[in-house]
Amino acid sequence: MIEIKNVTKKYGSKVAVKDVSFDVEDGEIFAFIGHNGAGKTTLIKSIVGIHDFDEGDILINGKSIKEDPIACKKDMAYVPDNPELYENMKAIDFINFICDMYDVSIEERQKNISKYAKLFEIENNLNDTINSFSHGMKQKIAIISALAHDPKILIMDEPFVGLDPKAVYDIKEVMKEMIKEGKTIFFSTHILDVAEKLCSRVAIIKNGELIKVGSMKQIKGDKSLEKVFLELEG
Repeated sequence: MIEIKNVTKKYGSKVAVKDVSFDVEDGEIFAFIGHNGAGKTTLIKSIVGIHDFDEGDILINGKSIKEDPIACKKDMAYVPDNPELYENMKAIDFINFICDMYDVSIEERQKNISKYAKLFEIENNLNDTINSFSHGMKQKIAIISALAHDPKILIMDEPFVGLDPKAVYDIKEVMKEMIKEGKTIFFSTHILDVAEKLCSRVAIIKNGELIKVGSMKQIKGDKSLEKVFLELEG
């Protein structure tokens, strides 16, 4: 469970996120949407402990990201919008490096790496150097690295960007499997029809302020999520 409590983040005099509060429950897929520059990535980086923030708190399964960041990070996996990987490493070495940080056993990591590399059709590229990969292939490696340690909470920032249609379908199926296991998924996206079909709840942020949060049915009513979003943005 993720609890965001009155979080404010500033860059100098600019307020990037202002007094934002909402919860993401176990066993749900939660969409976080907003225009470019609305504060989505800033808040996501605050949740995963990359950015500090000025006010409020963020709890991960009851633990504060400010007070106990290591314990919080052990429960999470994060896939950024632009995969930041060690370019000179082989893909398999990078994935194993992530598994090492999470103390994943050899048996478990081999099982998970094999499963997801086959699913994303990249098993024949695991011994290639990351700097030879396209953006989409790097995204797949970032996703496999996140899934290989079987996280309780998966946080993704624009996870579908650069992926081919099959990979988009596959990651959606993985997300559905995780929810059946009671895990938590929180992600931002500009692909609103995917969010509408996939997510049980949604939050909309505009200029750093939360303007709507609730179940998908509550937020969109009889309209499409895209239409509601454009009306709110207008």
